[in-house]
Amino acid sequence: MSKPIYVLSGPNLNMLGKREPEIYGSQTLDDIHKSLSEKATKQKVELSCHQSNHEGQLVDLIQEAGNKASGLIINAGALTHTSIALADAIRAIDIPAIEVHMSNVYQREEFRHHSYLSPVVIGLICGFGSQSYELALDVLLREEQR
Repeated sequence: MSKPIYVLSGPNLNMLGKREPEIYGSQTLDDIHKSLSEKATKQKVELSCHQSNHEGQLVDLIQEAGNKASGLIINAGALTHTSIALADAIRAIDIPAIEVHMSNVYQREEFRHHSYLSPVVIGLICGFGSQSYELALDVLLREEQR
């Protein structure tokens, strides 16, 4: 089995299923992780899923992913729009990273239109609810087959 794919979720994503279901839907983060893990298992790939409300912990996990993972899926939540530290951590690792958002951030408040992460990842997937994570996983699984 190859190295795992890390899935990182930032602040307040632990509240999925309760927080603004009209925007984020009714699935919990655990539901999303379970669905992703099932898909990855079918492809004989391991996932390492994490959520933190703390920027420094996410930096630590990105650095860990750089040493232990084959790819990174990150939904940094609100830190997407504020964290140079997360961008620098992603820039410092040598694995493909994909930024995901469940909502279409460009249909929301103006401050959500800027991402510090977009310039340092291979791509951005947004607006497809929990399927945004699955689409990112599909891309990384294709990368692994190369």
